[in-house]
Amino acid sequence: MPEGARRLAAIMFTDMVGYTALGQRNESLSLALVEEQRRLIRSILSKHNGREVKTIGDAFLVEFLSAMDAVRCAYDIQRITREFNISEPVEHKLHLRIGVHLGDVVESEGDISGDAVNVASRIESLAEDGGVCLTRQVYDQVRNKFDLPLTSLGPRSLKNLSSSVEVYKMIMPWDATVAISLPEHDTRRIAILPFANISPDPADEYFSDGMTDELIAVLSKIKGLRVVARTSAMRFKGEKATAGRIGEELKVGSLIEGSVRKSQNRLRITVELVDTHTEEQLWNETYDRDLRDVFSVQSDIAQQVAKALELRLGVRESSALRQQQTQSPEAYSLYLKGRNRWNLRSEHDLNRAIKYFEEAIGKDPRYALAYAGLADCYSILGYYGYRRASVVSPRAKDLAEKALSLHENLAEPHASLGQVLMNYYFDWKRSGSELDRALELNPSYATAHFWRATHYISHGRFDDCLAEVKKAVELDPLSMIILTDAAKDLYLARQYDEAIDQYTRSLQVDPNFPIAHKGLAEVYAQKGMNEEAILEIEKAIELSARSVFILDDLGYIYARAGRRDDAIKVLEDLDRTAADEYVPAYGRVVIHAALGDKEKALAWLEKAYEERSFLVYLKVDPAFDALREEERFVKILEKMGL
Repeated sequence: MPEGARRLAAIMFTDMVGYTALGQRNESLSLALVEEQRRLIRSILSKHNGREVKTIGDAFLVEFLSAMDAVRCAYDIQRITREFNISEPVEHKLHLRIGVHLGDVVESEGDISGDAVNVASRIESLAEDGGVCLTRQVYDQVRNKFDLPLTSLGPRSLKNLSSSVEVYKMIMPWDATVAISLPEHDTRRIAILPFANISPDPADEYFSDGMTDELIAVLSKIKGLRVVARTSAMRFKGEKATAGRIGEELKVGSLIEGSVRKSQNRLRITVELVDTHTEEQLWNETYDRDLRDVFSVQSDIAQQVAKALELRLGVRESSALRQQQTQSPEAYSLYLKGRNRWNLRSEHDLNRAIKYFEEAIGKDPRYALAYAGLADCYSILGYYGYRRASVVSPRAKDLAEKALSLHENLAEPHASLGQVLMNYYFDWKRSGSELDRALELNPSYATAHFWRATHYISHGRFDDCLAEVKKAVELDPLSMIILTDAAKDLYLARQYDEAIDQYTRSLQVDPNFPIAHKGLAEVYAQKGMNEEAILEIEKAIELSARSVFILDDLGYIYARAGRRDDAIKVLEDLDRTAADEYVPAYGRVVIHAALGDKEKALAWLEKAYEERSFLVYLKVDPAFDALREEERFVKILEKMGL
């Protein structure tokens, strides 16, 4: 480009809050912090195609070809700064604010100038400590494409500018309470209630359930809709609840409900779309069709719902609505039964789910979703230590890849593969890519969101994790495994009071879910609430029929409570059990660590690494705090790529 020529660019200004005052108090510290800030920011710029134009004291002037690159870079700088600050003393913490603008610039000898540069520098000063402000020009480029909310601060008068500029503020994940608030009334947040079976034969209920689930799957393909997952919607099966009450409980703005009557090869399907706030009917239809036309009915319903909610479908979405994963109602019914069992997570239920998925594959050998379900069963059996991970996890990987070979554009097998690559293979890069691909294909897939949250927290990215698990809860607000996972993530982020609140809320949904009682016991133990911890872990053991996965936590809780003899007795029980069945090494790591037996804890940790048993949280779990400075512990983290 010729010297002095104009071009459009996204401009970012960064600035250290309180730098001048700090320099007057402690010049050497202020200079050291500037160098730390420069090291941190420079490590991020290249990842987002940013060009460092210059530094001006404590400020950076950076140029980007894309507004989206600039906004993502600004967020990344504040996220990494916040993570840096967690372990730093107060006086060494970095405090940054950032402004981003899009406009014409003029380049001269590598420097840039013009009104766009001036605007970026002015709006940077409007940002809060740890915040990002951007102009309307940037907002128009990134709206509906950037994950975080952007809220208008209104028109602002800026120095040396004749007209006001509308400024937007980026809402950071850590600015909102994560545990766990749901959105206000939004008609595009939708739940499909279980369709009523009014067929002459009660045995045809599987068909009405299948209709419900197929609509959930189909509507999830529409960009702009947030569809509540099956787990939460099915809890209202058979209930006589008002649209308003269901909307309040699921935090949805719209409901789809209806009925199915099947008689031989004929179908009558009635369906209506209801606004939960006003309980007004937005659309309704009755379909009288042949059985073979059921999939076209589902596609038509999805298109009519999109029209009623004023959503415009693209070519790809319209094509996706017509795709079906199986033409076998029996295979689909078996798949649904398998997913229902898989969600319960007990060893017995996982084994039942395997049988259902295998039968579904028997009905339709090219049914990719059934292979993905089977992969998830084997992966979770290894994750919880119900079976040796070295035996079942490679099987899970093969099944997920088989599913993708049959249908590469399904979210579920990408998520399945991402999960096993994370938990067993510690292949963080590929795992993250697979989970991201799953969410790209289906942003309403709650399971992929909470596995992505696990991936984030395994690396200590607490804010990203909590933002992701919040999305999972919004999509499946009555799923016990997702509710308890949200609580566990808060626990791992050392937000103990918030974790207790979230576990308590999850137990209001299902007071007999043992994993929730187990997690609550761990939080109480960290807070020194030993009596409460023991009561909760004993309840978990009772509800789980003395599952080894929960039994080993009893020893940990006893050790934390100072009941050394009781903890040792649990270790002896585990050793006896291991003579007849597989007992993961992980449990004995945390018991010995809590007892202060570091050498034994590290020896068992090395065995746990060989087994690849439940180590995904090793970097952040408070249970391992006593071992963090040990060389053998650090080496295992390095082997895991953490």
